[in-house]
Amino acid sequence: MKGVKGRLLNKLKFVPTINTLKQGLAIRRSSLKCQTLPIYTDEDHGCNDIAELVVDSIGVSGRVKELKDEEPELGFNLGDEENFTPPIVSKDRLPGKDNPEVAVQEMEKDSQESPFLKGYEEKCPPGGEDSVIFYTTSLRGIRKTFEDCRTIRFLLQSFKVTFYERDVSLHMEFRDELWSSLSGRVIPPRLFIKGRYIGGADEVVGLHEQGKLKKLLEGIPRNLSDCSCDGCGNIRFVLCSNCSGSCKVFRDGDDDDDDELHIRCPECNENGLVKCPICS
Repeated sequence: MKGVKGRLLNKLKFVPTINTLKQGLAIRRSSLKCQTLPIYTDEDHGCNDIAELVVDSIGVSGRVKELKDEEPELGFNLGDEENFTPPIVSKDRLPGKDNPEVAVQEMEKDSQESPFLKGYEEKCPPGGEDSVIFYTTSLRGIRKTFEDCRTIRFLLQSFKVTFYERDVSLHMEFRDELWSSLSGRVIPPRLFIKGRYIGGADEVVGLHEQGKLKKLLEGIPRNLSDCSCDGCGNIRFVLCSNCSGSCKVFRDGDDDDDDELHIRCPECNENGLVKCPICS
């Protein structure tokens, strides 16, 4: 009887306990990081079979049945390691990336517009959102008005920027645009930059003397050409070829008494002019 009991106790020495299994789990977690295994001796566990059992339980031979009961302590399922896939985070859900195109457009708009223009009232004439519009007159009836227009024109040309000159004396539509933009009957010269009303001659000359006019013109396309238009000489208008500037054309009359009748030319303005086809 004692012999049977002694043999049973010897066999129980080789059975792994809960403590040895937990130590094996610790080896499992450390092996995932450093890929190295500690060496177990007979003095630590009494037999090298324990080390072999732990190595087998890690997955060297593919047997992990002994660790199924201890999986909750690890915090993850050992059987799902190979099938695990990290979640994919869409770029559209990143913070601040909801509408990247709109953000880029707003940044481009802010970069193109000079910060000095934000202090001026927004009164945009037709087609003046991204350009310089200069209302002037070529009539010399009032000398001061004519000289003021020439002064602003000289300043704009000296900065080598592209600007659009609209002569209210040559085209009544330009005068109506000016009056509508400023809500009143005003006289030229008047300057608009990117939809902002800058002012008349006194305001523009004052800004130039303070060195601010150049800053207001930042971002405006450059015009390095000093040549005048071959078609109109920079007047922006030419005589109407349909009526030769008379504003009248002839047609066959319907009455027997009149062989010909005069009608208004449909192509030119009130002065018998049309916009230059080359520079307009």
